[in-house]
Amino acid sequence: MDVASVWNLQGQLFALLAVGVLLRKIGLFEDATKRVLTDLVLFVTLPCSIVLSFQFSIDKQLIQSLVFTFLVSVGVHFFCFLLSRLFFRKEEKAQQNVLRYGLLVSNAGFMGLPIVGELFGSAGLMYASIYLIPLRVLMWTVGLSIFSPAGASKKEAALKVILHPSMIAVYLGLFLMSFQLTLPLFVEKTLSSIGGCTTALSMMLIGALLAETERKHLKIDRNLLTFSFLRLVVIPLASLFAGRLLGIEPLIIGVSVILGAMPAGSSTVILAAKYGSDTVFTSKLVIVSTILSMLSIPIWCLVL
Repeated sequence: MDVASVWNLQGQLFALLAVGVLLRKIGLFEDATKRVLTDLVLFVTLPCSIVLSFQFSIDKQLIQSLVFTFLVSVGVHFFCFLLSRLFFRKEEKAQQNVLRYGLLVSNAGFMGLPIVGELFGSAGLMYASIYLIPLRVLMWTVGLSIFSPAGASKKEAALKVILHPSMIAVYLGLFLMSFQLTLPLFVEKTLSSIGGCTTALSMMLIGALLAETERKHLKIDRNLLTFSFLRLVVIPLASLFAGRLLGIEPLIIGVSVILGAMPAGSSTVILAAKYGSDTVFTSKLVIVSTILSMLSIPIWCLVL
């Protein structure tokens, strides 16, 4: 990618974050508003983008690429699992749970998909949708068991994965692509118009989260630095080296690196609050890693 494109994208993301901060400060983004817009992104705009991204002519090479993307994702998330077991073993249980979950489950779905779509277009978004399948499985199985071993019901986990809005969009997209069904032009344009809101809405929502930050949430300690280094540098670096070593096509490498470089997911805060972990530390983890990711992502774009 050329430098100008990267910095233009970064400028756009920062501007959208700033709008979110402003809207929160002046009272237009209240808690109820954030919940509605979050559901709007997860249940409407993001699925529309995913369905549209599968409007490709299918051939043997494309099928192989999708399979490779899935296998790369499995490998990357297994590496994340190993990191979660190797690091933070001496920390108190409440913080240890948060740090381990944060290494396993990133913000790749909410923040990563829009960025991949902006960087790599519809093809990248299609690969990213497949890449996120192992992440969603991990999130509702191993991830949930970190906070509550008893809460990790296999049936509930399976239903959460299978019925996730983005997964339903993947099923529909794969169905359309497999049978080479072309959407009517008005439907395609409608999906494009709705899906085009995803980046703006998701970045503004993250900006609203940052606007709520208290000073104590920005104080960085050793664990936060270690976590951010692993999450934002080590994981994408491993993805890059492994992809090039195996000779995987550049687009799949690019998608895996960018999604691997995403900060801790917002679900970390939700689960920490539900199961009695350190919510102040969790909020700090998500916010600090998100801020640092806005600096690291352009660097990874230039590396690619």
